Amino acid sequence: QLQLVESGGGSVQPGGSLRLSCAASGFSLDDYGIGWFRQAPGKEREGVSCMSGRGSITYVADSVKGRFTISRDVAKNMVYLEMNSLQPEDTASYYCAADWNYYSANVKGCRDLGFSTWGQGTQVIVSS
Repeated sequence: QLQLVESGGGSVQPGGSLRLSCAASGFSLDDYGIGWFRQAPGKEREGVSCMSGRGSITYVADSVKGRFTISRDVAKNMVYLEMNSLQPEDTASYYCAADWNYYSANVKGCRDLGFSTWGQGTQVIVSS
């Protein structure tokens, strides 16, 4: 059974940092595209950053460029999102997602409809 479990969310002041983790089980990251998404209250879910099954970063949202970095540890089957210089507008529930078809345009383009497996989410609150 494919499963993703996020952790690492919390409350932080503007300018602070957090590192989100996503533990994958039931499949190997080598074979799947993986991505981080977020959804703020009252807003649609948006892609933050996505990575192909070969480990190349295929997408980074303009709003987080230079601040957020996606990475993975294949040996541990873990995916990470390092978030720096956090701002109040980064407040959202963050989700990890995966799909086997990492060649698809939707997966490469970090569009949520391309991903079939989702974690339960972890909350990030940025406030002074």
